[in-house]
Amino acid sequence: MEKYFHFDRCKSLQELDGQDWGEPDVASPLVRKCHELRKIAVGFLGFEDLRMLIGQKIGLVYLVPLALEALEDDVFVAGNFNGDLLDFVLMVDSEFWNTYPIYKKELERILEKNINDLRERLGTFRQRLI
Repeated sequence: MEKYFHFDRCKSLQELDGQDWGEPDVASPLVRKCHELRKIAVGFLGFEDLRMLIGQKIGLVYLVPLALEALEDDVFVAGNFNGDLLDFVLMVDSEFWNTYPIYKKELERILEKNINDLRERLGTFRQRLI
């Protein structure tokens, strides 16, 4: 997966995209946290940080490859909940995947590799509904 990185992991989103968002003008904890995370080197972001930023559609071109790398190691990698990073990556809109088909292919490959685990998860889910 490393071959897909076209950026320096030691740089923050703010440095990578060249945009200083300044201080947040909204008191929301989510907005404040996203502003904070934009100043941290992307290589030091945790799974929950990735999930949060991807969910807010922030820095996708930099963060989706990092998320895919994490999912390659463990498709159910957790932020706050088991598998939530995968859930948020799957919610990234089609425009992104069409713009970056190499990442789409990588996600498809990861999912194919893990299909049996996903089927087991589906079975467990269905059992809970009975």
